[in-house]
Amino acid sequence: MIRNIKVITASSYLSMLFLGVAGGLIGAAARNIGLSPYEIGLMITFQNLGFMISVMISGALADSVDKPKILLIGSIILSASFLSFYSTQVFSLNLFIMFMIGVGIGTYEGVTDALLIDIHPQKESLHININHFFVTFGSILITVYLIFLQMDWRVAVTQSGVLVLALALVFSFTNLRRKTKSAEPYLARMRILTREKMVVAFFAITILVVGVEAGTIGILTTYLMDLRDFTLITSKIALVIFLVGMASGRLIMGYISPREKIFSILIALFTSSAVAYAGLYFLDFGFATYGIIFLAGLSLSALFPLILTQAGLLYPEIAGTVLGSIKVAIPLGGILVPFLMSTLVRYVSFEISLIVFPVSFLISLALIYLASPTKSRFSQISPSD
Repeated sequence: MIRNIKVITASSYLSMLFLGVAGGLIGAAARNIGLSPYEIGLMITFQNLGFMISVMISGALADSVDKPKILLIGSIILSASFLSFYSTQVFSLNLFIMFMIGVGIGTYEGVTDALLIDIHPQKESLHININHFFVTFGSILITVYLIFLQMDWRVAVTQSGVLVLALALVFSFTNLRRKTKSAEPYLARMRILTREKMVVAFFAITILVVGVEAGTIGILTTYLMDLRDFTLITSKIALVIFLVGMASGRLIMGYISPREKIFSILIALFTSSAVAYAGLYFLDFGFATYGIIFLAGLSLSALFPLILTQAGLLYPEIAGTVLGSIKVAIPLGGILVPFLMSTLVRYVSFEISLIVFPVSFLISLALIYLASPTKSRFSQISPSD
């Protein structure tokens, strides 16, 4: 059996890398596959639906079921989905496979952070930030692999399926020391959580943060070409710089974010993000725009991992349920904020729609300040076997 903490930690990181690969798959391979914009939208919607259902269920199960077993099931589902992806031209079947890809990566998102909180006490922030660094790295990797290196998308997806199957083998032999289980049934935990203002605030903030990330990745090149005279090549370089800023920030903030200072760091990051995004989208810095783009990625990068860390620290007895509940906001953010932007573009203008970004950070700053962490009601729960 595998009990080595370093091996288990590395397995978690690798899981999140494949989450990033799956998340970037359609964007990187859609043109090679021959998908229409309508089909791309359906594919992403079905993946998000599977992800949403899976992250909520797996997060709740993580408080009462051995986490490696959940990750084993998720890995088998994801491996089978990768290996069968577009092996047929029947679109409805591929939609189902895309839904199952969402289910597979949803187990990774729902369980790995809670697992890292269990095995790395006192270093939660570091490992959760690194964990989410690998999501960004996975998205960069699949993009480079399929676009810049001009590799066959089917070969890349098949290789991913085989590697995830190997990861499933690791989880099948992984054994953690038995953790105490939550004394409260799932519905009781959820009822209490809906009355916890910090959880509600984190849920709303996650919608905004994830929405800004998805929106920026989606429109940055268009914004730079339409309003800042960037070329097709320089705008893509700018997008890579943004992703590098995010990846760097998750590593850096993981190392310099002590658990007792996370709340203060979040306030500082939301403030700096509001300033950075206002500058990026409403001021012309010329060549220095590259630097502002890097700072925008840097300031945004650690917000979501630190929110998860703070939530896990506030509710350690039911970390899986809390994190799983908050992560339901991920697909919602990827839908709602871009939809709001598109609505403003349609009825006002593209330039004015960009106000959504800095305003999202200001709203988040107000929510987290007003909610302010207090002693969790769950600290009074006596855990039972």
